[in-house]
Amino acid sequence: MPVLPEQSVPGLSGLALSLQHLFAMFGATVLVPYLTGFDPSVALFTGGLGTLIYILVTRGRIPAYLGSSFAIIGAMITASKSWGPGAAVAGALGLGIVYVIIALVIGRTGTGWVDRLLPPPLVGAVVIVIGLGLAQTALGMAGLLPGEGGVNPLSRQSLVALTTLLIIMVAGTALRGFARVVPVLIGIAGGYVIALAAGLVDWKPVAAAPWFALPHFVPPAFDAHALPAVLLIAPIAIVLVTEHIGHLLVTAEIVGRPFMRDPGLDRSLLGDGLASTVAALFGGPPATTYGENIGVMAITRVYSVRVLAGAAVIAILLSFVAKLGALIHSIPSAVMGGVSIALFGVIAAAGMRLFVEHRVNLASQRNLLIVSAVLVLGVGGAHINFGHFALDGMPLATIAGMLLNLLLPREAEGVDA
Repeated sequence: MPVLPEQSVPGLSGLALSLQHLFAMFGATVLVPYLTGFDPSVALFTGGLGTLIYILVTRGRIPAYLGSSFAIIGAMITASKSWGPGAAVAGALGLGIVYVIIALVIGRTGTGWVDRLLPPPLVGAVVIVIGLGLAQTALGMAGLLPGEGGVNPLSRQSLVALTTLLIIMVAGTALRGFARVVPVLIGIAGGYVIALAAGLVDWKPVAAAPWFALPHFVPPAFDAHALPAVLLIAPIAIVLVTEHIGHLLVTAEIVGRPFMRDPGLDRSLLGDGLASTVAALFGGPPATTYGENIGVMAITRVYSVRVLAGAAVIAILLSFVAKLGALIHSIPSAVMGGVSIALFGVIAAAGMRLFVEHRVNLASQRNLLIVSAVLVLGVGGAHINFGHFALDGMPLATIAGMLLNLLLPREAEGVDA
């Protein structure tokens, strides 16, 4: 299997580099199953397995690590609460299949139709909705929402959450080198120590857990509830595709290789789609490439696929360490609330940055109306029922935005951006 040439960095072994990549995505990856109620050990397993699948499909030419996607959090929570965990996993499976189909179509037709279906104004608005749509979840975990009487006294939980958030901000701005790439992991570790001192950590489940055990795999449920879950979650595949394309372009620029042509965008998307499909079969969240790992490559200047494959193997092995899974479960919600405030805010800000980078013209009435509709429907929590099927939040906003983009008349050349 051909691979990119390895570049050496003094003092860093292949194992150390693999661990760096694993640490870079660890905090964000375990947060997704933590929020959606699934086993973080499963996410480690499916992330590692998905990365190996991606490497095989792309013929070992693209250095990338796949982890849990944040785009599906809101829909997975809704599906799990409404129809059960098995139905939510069935929805994730549907997403993976749609992702594969999109990859195969792009292989034959190119990306022009994707650009037309999802122009920068729409993508930016959807990304903002993904971040802000989860804001209340983050604030609730952090203990920063008012109670029934409208009073929100400063508590141990909220103090731990705010301290965790501060640690992440300091780590992401004041530290240098690799440490600056993993502020989330540093925030979780620092917040955990503070929560431990505040008496918010229960160590009994960690002590009672065996050292090694199978992760709690949740198979997809193919029952009456599967279809509405699939219809809710599967359309998010389009969002994952646009996210993947952006990451691939950045990776190609950093590495200096034409990945869009060799091995090709279609192979890269197919690898991600198959990884998401296989992840769902084990009860894991859909996969996506991680900006943190791209940052590690930019810092170390090591673009070896073998290093990332090593990180994937380590993740798979760690998923069978039951005490690690119990330790992750023991992280107080206040700590994860502080982490979530930072991460969800960063996601929303990334949508705004997309507006700037693509020079989206919000003076254009067409762009302004599409962005406005998507933001209000998504952040406002609009909900529409179609018999036993319902659409709400980000999926509803995305579909509405795509329809508006296709139906609204385009403005004169040079006016619309």
